[in-house]
Amino acid sequence: MANPRVLPFILFILCLASSSFAEQKLLVFLLDGLRYDYVNDRALESLPGFREFVEWGVKVDYMTPDFPSLSYPNYYTLMTGRHCEVHQMIGNFMWDPKTNKSFEIGANEDSLLPLWWDGSEPVWVTMEKLKRKVFMYYWPGCEVEILGTRPKYCRAYSSNTSDAEFGIAVKDALQSLRNGSTDMAAVYYERIDAEGHHNGPWSSQTQNAVRAVDRVLKDMNQQIKDLGLHDDLNVILFSDHGMTDIYWMDKVIELVKYINMSDVLQIKDRGPVMNLWPTESKLSEVYDKLKAVEHMNVFKKEEIPDRFHYKKGKYVAPLTLVADQGWFIIQRKDKLPFWNNGTEVNEAWQHGWHGYDNELMDMRAFFMAYGPNFKTNYRSAPIRSVDVYNIMCHVLGVEPLPNNGSWSRVESMLKSRASLAMSLQLGSCMLALVQYLFLA
Repeated sequence: MANPRVLPFILFILCLASSSFAEQKLLVFLLDGLRYDYVNDRALESLPGFREFVEWGVKVDYMTPDFPSLSYPNYYTLMTGRHCEVHQMIGNFMWDPKTNKSFEIGANEDSLLPLWWDGSEPVWVTMEKLKRKVFMYYWPGCEVEILGTRPKYCRAYSSNTSDAEFGIAVKDALQSLRNGSTDMAAVYYERIDAEGHHNGPWSSQTQNAVRAVDRVLKDMNQQIKDLGLHDDLNVILFSDHGMTDIYWMDKVIELVKYINMSDVLQIKDRGPVMNLWPTESKLSEVYDKLKAVEHMNVFKKEEIPDRFHYKKGKYVAPLTLVADQGWFIIQRKDKLPFWNNGTEVNEAWQHGWHGYDNELMDMRAFFMAYGPNFKTNYRSAPIRSVDVYNIMCHVLGVEPLPNNGSWSRVESMLKSRASLAMSLQLGSCMLALVQYLFLA
């Protein structure tokens, strides 16, 4: 019979030997349009919520989005780890000539058809297939059945979600993570992007939107402590792209000045990137005329630069037009996407846009994270949007599907799995030992 004094220490050793790595829970935020330098060191002085992320965890210098540096392509790149030409979500506006269906920035009914979304499996679908629950709040696409699967809970995207509703969603997500209703929660916020478009990237309105998020994050950080989640929950913040100034007074390219629009069967999108389907007999003529236009490049599908990882997408048009930074391509000026700033009609000019060459600094996004899997007060070298998927899979304990991300770009920000597992085992086993000795 074992000596009673020795028994607890035998149990302690067995506990260390038998404990396995605990799966961590994950809370993800997609803050649309938050350019990397909105949270630079100077800005962080007046952003205590974001600053706590930096002090408690990881901040990358910047994150390069996929091309085109638009929302929907990068929503899917972030959650699949694949380039646009692989996951097939190649724009905010797309057309499928085979079915004559259109994707219109998620606003039309056809945008919810699985045909646009089934090109790759996002991490939330993988989680659900593994019987691990996912709650999603205002996340574009969460209401779509992707590869036959939906998240456990989806609060559908709304273009007019208020700051108060955003704060409520965060609180709901934390409670759901704490009570075991979900293993992963994902929250989307759009106002920073909207203000950047309407008023420009450095406008007071855009800065106010960033501060509104900061207040929610500051409150959330305290809630995580109060709920006892600090050692069990990883929190990741990222954006999909940046924003740059545009100038409709003198930097608009009107296609009607250069080509006959009746020679074009279909047009999708506007601004930094435009997609054209000329009639078959007019393709060469339209191409030659557009090649002469200044402040933009025109590419036939096979000419698109390989570095864009774009041209193999099945919805890519025969001609892709890419504007120089700050320039805006449109069919004609009366079709510019004016917005309503309180008047009876949409007549206000936009002052910011994105979608340009993804290597431009103004297009770059941000990434921050903290939690038991991340190093503390760590500044990381730049990463790319395709890398985020591997990070999420790692902290969730999910085997990643084949992807275009680079593990070498992100592994330095993470605590090693072995050391983290040992610290978790040590903590739980020490607690068990204390309880045994107290009750003995």
